[in-house]
Amino acid sequence: MPLIATQSPDTATGEVAELYGQVKARLGIVPAPIQLLSASPIWLRQQQESMSYYMNHPRIGFSALTVIRLLASIEAKCEYCIDRNASVLINMADWTLEQVAATREDIAKSPLDERERALVALAVKAAHDSLSVTAQDIEAVRALGWSDGDMLDAVNHAARMVALDILFNTFKIERDF
Repeated sequence: MPLIATQSPDTATGEVAELYGQVKARLGIVPAPIQLLSASPIWLRQQQESMSYYMNHPRIGFSALTVIRLLASIEAKCEYCIDRNASVLINMADWTLEQVAATREDIAKSPLDERERALVALAVKAAHDSLSVTAQDIEAVRALGWSDGDMLDAVNHAARMVALDILFNTFKIERDF
């Protein structure tokens, strides 16, 4: 049970019930992190809009976005998000446990292609120590064909994941998978 009051899928009303319906239609369940965000329907709506955008991103692939979330969550020590995103890679992207473990150890060992690994590395570096990102880092990713908008989206995705990790750890979401 989280440390703050939330709405369950059975008790949700109004906008929260509507948003839960969208989540359930897409995922088949309303995961614990989504339920936590029901304490602030505005935040819940913003999170749903963000996830809808990223799930349909025109240039950054599903696996790369999932790896961004996985690796960004490691620094924040959000065991729920680490395990959830590892599970997503295995169950939805057909990665092996060994591929996930190798990616966690070193992005260079990831089955992502070179372009994706570079973009993910930039996003994760920014999430872990934004002051360490250099103009050379940006230029190296740009040279691989990523646009400035793609880089902004990837770094934003990592930053939002860290923010969510803080919320989930603070309010003690429970594992539901």
